[in-house]
Amino acid sequence: MLGGSFSFLLASEKTAAHYSSGLFAYFGAMKRIFLLLAASVPLLGPAAAQTAPLVPKRVAKALLKVKPTDVKAHIQYLADDRLLGRKPGTPGYQMAVEYVTGQLKTFGVQPAGEEGSFTQRVRLRRATVRPGATVTYQPAGGNVPLAPTEVHLYPHPEFPETTLVPTGLVFAGYGISAPDQGYDDYQGLDVKGKVVVIVRGAPRNFPSTVAAASQDQTLLVQTAAQRGAVGVLFAAPRPAPAAAAAAVARPLSTTSVLGPDGKVAAARGFISGSGFTMTGTLSAAGLQALLRNAASDTAQVLGNLRQGKPAPVPLRGTLAATWQSAYQDFESYNVVGKIVGSDPKLRDEYVVHSAHLDHLGVSTPVQGDSIYNGAHDNASGVASVLEIARLYSQLKEKPKRSILLVLQTGEELGLLGSAYFAARPTVPKSAIVADVNTDMPTIIAPLLSVVPLGAQHSSLSQPVAEAAQYLGLTVEADPEPDQNRFIRSDQYSFVAQGIPALHIKYGNRTTDGKNNLSEQVQKWRAVTYHKPQDDINGVFDFEAGKKYVQLNFLIGYLVAQSPSRPTWNSGDFFGQRFGQRQ
Repeated sequence: MLGGSFSFLLASEKTAAHYSSGLFAYFGAMKRIFLLLAASVPLLGPAAAQTAPLVPKRVAKALLKVKPTDVKAHIQYLADDRLLGRKPGTPGYQMAVEYVTGQLKTFGVQPAGEEGSFTQRVRLRRATVRPGATVTYQPAGGNVPLAPTEVHLYPHPEFPETTLVPTGLVFAGYGISAPDQGYDDYQGLDVKGKVVVIVRGAPRNFPSTVAAASQDQTLLVQTAAQRGAVGVLFAAPRPAPAAAAAAVARPLSTTSVLGPDGKVAAARGFISGSGFTMTGTLSAAGLQALLRNAASDTAQVLGNLRQGKPAPVPLRGTLAATWQSAYQDFESYNVVGKIVGSDPKLRDEYVVHSAHLDHLGVSTPVQGDSIYNGAHDNASGVASVLEIARLYSQLKEKPKRSILLVLQTGEELGLLGSAYFAARPTVPKSAIVADVNTDMPTIIAPLLSVVPLGAQHSSLSQPVAEAAQYLGLTVEADPEPDQNRFIRSDQYSFVAQGIPALHIKYGNRTTDGKNNLSEQVQKWRAVTYHKPQDDINGVFDFEAGKKYVQLNFLIGYLVAQSPSRPTWNSGDFFGQRFGQRQ
């Protein structure tokens, strides 16, 4: 645990000098020193004096220098029409790379990419299924072609021509194996060499973040592949609306990251080198066709799932398929800079501040505008990381650990840039102790409270609480757990590599006392999110942007100063699932 030693670590320079004769060994005096100093720190209010951390005077002064106009200037450039929505692989994205690289250089940040540069190359492959794919289900009574409206295959990202020979099937409920939660859809089910059919969802008694992670497509595919499955079909439990069905009927495409060997290094629905061949979707009618030949009653199977009971069942018959995939390969870049720590030993460990640099590019016009500028999503997050770099440039004495500033590509394509960096970082993976991610902080109203997504799973909850208290912010539980936000942004790529991580979002508090900010945000998102209307002319509260910079900086600073690296909580789902990967 990071523990209660922050007050000791962050005692002001003046006090540290005054008590240099023995303060650092005399923990019994800490409370008295804390109270003496609290009054001298400008940002502390009366309510914070009892619990907020003691911040060195130089850090307190630097925090006060964060300017909303600087936050705005970064957003204004990155969301300009000239960058054409910062889509990976385009000149507009490269303009964004050059801008943030130039800013990092201005702030004295050292390059930490490949070959002494600020960049890490990310090779991307966009794959699309060619027309003419066939899928045939063969029950005991003969061949039954599955109509194009019933099954849709994803492209194979490594083989242009793919054949699935007649293969057995199993139904594995939600496809979740979580013995630590007392739940396993694979218990007693032999899936080796078979196609696994699952429906999306999770037991109702799962905690919200655990439920969200359990439904992550990558994890579901990994779970099946680890048990020897050759494919996964994600089935709809009920008929889809006409518009959704029409969208799925179009040829499916995916984007993957290729490693130096040309194999898939990261993808949302494919595992390279495992014998895994097929991923696809299955309509509700297709699911019923398969379950009619199951060894159990269909209604009983789905009913058990709704009651939170695993419902694994073999399916009679085989599935065969042939399909072709077309590829478009292109390159993009992560930007990586570092601020070297001051401690001779701890400087070899790193705290990451991350944000995704990409957005959606040019696409379908909305109200006559086709440039998806991504001002909030995520020029605002990039602006926060750049201003954190500026803060560090103003500190002569750096924190004990080093700081990595990572601006990632391909988040909108499936967290691909962060997945590649977290698995193949430009520093030793075991040296990364935490990630503080910023994605669309939603700076449309004063920031009075925050939701630290993911912090409750590790000792990162303590620096979050201390930093928030210092800045007069309250910490709340996620007001929108059904949004699955913890697994939908780049911090989750670090979690999947066993690295404690968090993502700060807005809380519900409002200046008028109605405390309904999440409702306001939902209305705003409906007309702005992933639309061309997310540009610099929209609604902004740059003072809130300033507060995000201060908060994220201070969280990272506290972690970088602690003698202990962050740890997963005992028995935590994510620690047990991923904690051994570092």
